[in-house]
Amino acid sequence: MFLDPAKHTNQACYKFVIGAIQPRPIAWVSTIAPDGTLNVAPFSFFTAASVDPLVLMFCPQVPAVGKRKDTLNNIRALPEFVINITNEETMTAMSQSAALLPPDQSEFEYAGLTAAPSQTISVPRVAEAPFAFECKLRQIVEVGVNPFGGAVVFGDVTGIYAREDVVVDGYVVREALQPIGRLAGNEYVRVTDVFEMQRG
Repeated sequence: MFLDPAKHTNQACYKFVIGAIQPRPIAWVSTIAPDGTLNVAPFSFFTAASVDPLVLMFCPQVPAVGKRKDTLNNIRALPEFVINITNEETMTAMSQSAALLPPDQSEFEYAGLTAAPSQTISVPRVAEAPFAFECKLRQIVEVGVNPFGGAVVFGDVTGIYAREDVVVDGYVVREALQPIGRLAGNEYVRVTDVFEMQRG
């Protein structure tokens, strides 16, 4: 089977992408709106871009309705954000924070989350999250402005919060972190089946 994306609808291509690229980690991004409203939203187009310098990236998509997400607008106004890491304990609140709320309504309040102060930026982290990466904006690369388009947001990590039980002797304890991943549709995955394999 060979598929030409130019001959398929955006919706069909989206289904191919989220169906083939899984599981995907989730960036739970907190920002501040120009009026001071605290915003937090999940994004499953997310990964690390570099370690030296330490840079993370996530991709806010343009929804089918065509309206930009508050997260991207907020970062353009205040070039700081926190990439919180969600897990089994916070997954319900993370899902609730994906609701399309008005810009002046806080997802922190809507999902019952606690805003904790960051150390290096003015944007707060999610206190309930086991990990949080404080970031200052490096660059925004526009990929498409129409529905199903998006942007790539690169952030320089200026500080890292880790819950005490999640890091032992410099290593992240997966059993304590309890990570989850995004699949397609409304499906997610827990990390419960792990195997080792030698490289090369």
